[in-house]
Amino acid sequence: MKKRPIILVCNDDGINGPGLEPLIAAMRRLGRVTVAVPEHERSADSHSLTLHKPIRVRRVAEGVYTLNGSPADCARFGVLEMLKEKVDLVVSGINRGYNLGEDVIYSGTVAAAMEATLLRVPAAAFSLDSAESDFRPAARVAQRLSAEILRRGLPRGVCLSANFPPSGGKAYARPVPARLGRRIYGTDITRRADPRGHEYFWLAGREVTGVDEPGTDVAAVSRGRVSVTPLKIDRTDAQALQALGGWAL
Repeated sequence: MKKRPIILVCNDDGINGPGLEPLIAAMRRLGRVTVAVPEHERSADSHSLTLHKPIRVRRVAEGVYTLNGSPADCARFGVLEMLKEKVDLVVSGINRGYNLGEDVIYSGTVAAAMEATLLRVPAAAFSLDSAESDFRPAARVAQRLSAEILRRGLPRGVCLSANFPPSGGKAYARPVPARLGRRIYGTDITRRADPRGHEYFWLAGREVTGVDEPGTDVAAVSRGRVSVTPLKIDRTDAQALQALGGWAL
């Protein structure tokens, strides 16, 4: 009898994230699923690890656990400690909100997939337009993409990041491969005062927008298509590296 794949599900929206249950249900059609997610929302945690306080784990259901750590902690702990046998796939999401272009630098969702990649486990991150309320169509595509990863594998040091536009409850067209695009972030920092007169600040500004450049993930979702982008651990710029050879260092 063929062994069922072992799949770890993580996210950065936490145990109450609306995309978690649809993703779990989709992955259970492919293999044996264990879930390790933050106890609270940890969006924009990037690729942080908890090194200066204990990691505490709580079982909330059969095969479902929360950690008081980051999304990357969840992937690392799940692969190295929670699952004592070889993990075949780590999936992260489904995130509420896109992770397009430069978003991947800040994204805890992508960080969980990248942490698995560092541990040489195939991984994918899934993100859906924040205006969408039905995560099931995205979960069905996530299941198909995950099945392909399990069948084909991924190059070493590479994970996938898929972004889903609103579906309106309808099935998505075939996903399109796309490179990272450009996202435009506001630069305003809001200064306020609390009731006691102490200053505080909000870093989040206006809604992030994107540059609609053909071939990018931003352009794909703007046209109602699912984008799939391969992301590399090695961020070295080969051209810039060669240019540095001519510097008077």
